Amino acid sequence: MGGTITALRVQRRNPDRVNVYLDGEFAFGLQAIVAAKLRVGQHLSDAEIEALRGQDAVERAYERALRFLSHRPRSTAEVRRNLRRKGVSSAVIDAVVERLTRAGLLDDTAFARYWIEQRETFRPRSVAALRHELLQKGVAREVIEETLQALDEEDSAYRAAKKQASRYRHLDRATFFRRMAGYLQRRGFHYEVVREVTERVWRESRTDAENVPDDK
Repeated sequence: MGGTITALRVQRRNPDRVNVYLDGEFAFGLQAIVAAKLRVGQHLSDAEIEALRGQDAVERAYERALRFLSHRPRSTAEVRRNLRRKGVSSAVIDAVVERLTRAGLLDDTAFARYWIEQRETFRPRSVAALRHELLQKGVAREVIEETLQALDEEDSAYRAAKKQASRYRHLDRATFFRRMAGYLQRRGFHYEVVREVTERVWRESRTDAENVPDDK
């Protein structure tokens, strides 16, 4: 069984894929990197054809994973879910994840650090909220806890409040406290942290207002 390769032709619409012809007829397509080892006149057994198709499936899934990773870092679970939605088999997903991990392109500890740094820079939130988000991303709990150890929740709450304070600077004390407390609580901060930070930011906003020179 099997057949002899009679032609290897690059696809017009996708130059990264090659059409393989056996005994004068189209047989299957392969990623160019997989087809690179083939030559016209080479005989392929059924087992070799099956192996080539398996390699092609891994290569196509790997390219999909790279495109998915090109937008931002991802957790291992996110990559697995994305490939599963594309109909990729579990065996192929395992092979792709292993390859990405060996290449340093999948690292859940690095991903957790990235996620926390992004939140801390642009949208600070509580340890509990960050923990929930990372669990939703499929990061292991022990990785999350290790990554969150150095986080200062009160500092995170303060920076979140400072960013919001300018929008509330004309409010009276009661309204300021109500709105700021609600803002911080929606980001998962506990009552004690919310109370202390809101009080601190209120005092600073009043001091800043008093130090603004009168218009001449």
